[in-house]
Amino acid sequence: MNSDIRNLEPKALWNHFSDLNAVPRPSKKEERVIQFMVDFGKQLQLETMIDSVGNVIIKKPASAGMEDRKTIVMQSHLDMVHQKNSDTIFDFDNEGIKMLIDGDWVKADGTTLGADNGLGVATIMAILSSTNIEHPAIEALFTIDEETGMTGAMGLEGGILDGEILLNLDTEEDDEIDIGCAGGVDVTATRTYALKDTPEQSIAFKISVTGLSGGHSGMDIHKGLGNANKIMNRLLYNGFEHFGLRITAIDGGSLRNAIPRESFAIITIDEISKEPFLFEIDELISTIKEEFSTIESNLSIVVEPTKLPEHVMDLGVQEGLIKSIYGALNGVYKMSADMEDLVETSNNIARVIVKDENITIGCLTRSSSESSKYDLANSLRSTFELAGFDVELSGSYPGWQPNVDSEILDVLSNLYEQLHGEKARVVACHAGLECGILGQNYPEMDMISFGPTILGAHSPDERVSISSVVKFWKFVVEILKNVPKKS
Repeated sequence: MNSDIRNLEPKALWNHFSDLNAVPRPSKKEERVIQFMVDFGKQLQLETMIDSVGNVIIKKPASAGMEDRKTIVMQSHLDMVHQKNSDTIFDFDNEGIKMLIDGDWVKADGTTLGADNGLGVATIMAILSSTNIEHPAIEALFTIDEETGMTGAMGLEGGILDGEILLNLDTEEDDEIDIGCAGGVDVTATRTYALKDTPEQSIAFKISVTGLSGGHSGMDIHKGLGNANKIMNRLLYNGFEHFGLRITAIDGGSLRNAIPRESFAIITIDEISKEPFLFEIDELISTIKEEFSTIESNLSIVVEPTKLPEHVMDLGVQEGLIKSIYGALNGVYKMSADMEDLVETSNNIARVIVKDENITIGCLTRSSSESSKYDLANSLRSTFELAGFDVELSGSYPGWQPNVDSEILDVLSNLYEQLHGEKARVVACHAGLECGILGQNYPEMDMISFGPTILGAHSPDERVSISSVVKFWKFVVEILKNVPKKS
């Protein structure tokens, strides 16, 4: 499968992407991909370094005749989101991604593809290894841990880079030029609970919510996609209110920046309530499926008998858990008043775990407004604290404020129109790009973000358009030729 990818155009880019995807690169376990990039830079006999947190910087002098142009930083992140279908057997820590071609799309076999942000990394590698592309002096910045905290960008010290312009290659619509993004903060609610003996004459069921689309909790949050944690909680709430349902365990969602696709729970009810419970929950399942029929046609909700557990949650804690998740906002909180169709503030209830006398609820709150970000975060904090949870706000990172007077924006806008006969869409996005963080230590750097069309990022449906990559590559090459001269 992967050999077919190597024959796609532009071959240099796709071959570097194939090489990169053969290297396991989960967030916070980037040792192998860091070494892969260091070896790559040294093989090209280019100045290569690792900074104090693990970011890799490779510097390439300007090509002949381009020495008078401004130095540019080309930046992408090395790590990728790990998601797979429940029936896919795959070890992200030790296996390379298995890719395939489906029409105009490259995707993976039951897992995330790593096009986010592997296509950006591969593009920079292709420029670094090229011998016939005109370009100014380049500082290639490969950051780590973008997907689980942006600690690479946060740890990059001032003074390491000399570039005046940054090209971030982490946007996912090929007709967009991005000049701003959202910041974010993790909202984590935790508490313990006492185990109680399972009431006598109880029966147990496993509830499974699967088949949801998932997706990027920033870019896709406005689409109304199903959140497995919220759907599961709706089922548990109904069972608790009407039949005294008791919870033994919940395991819902995965990564903070991925819309939850699956949730699983073990519950008990009185045996005498079995028939009415199954009848009513079946009615509710039908209602939920009907609500989501247009956008979540593969949604599956299964209730099946399972082994009776010895213990259930303390009743009071359980009530607080169910009601606080019901009350916590998931989705869009506020739309931008300044940019049309831009989500300003949102929340993703990403993870719900009930296990071994501990509860953890993990949310990622995003916003292009710092005040609105903390307004929503404090709303969530209040909801969970009223239910007895301890709440921590952590991992906060800033947004990237748009600069409509950007010199490099003018270059990209004009080039796009010359190449395609129409204007690019100049936008800000609701995803968390690293530009805002990098700008803290490099406030004078002129920044822009763009990329090929990638759909379904952060889900096993992730795919990248082959024709879009061709378009993107030509754009990159033309940009490098037209970087402004030094002042």
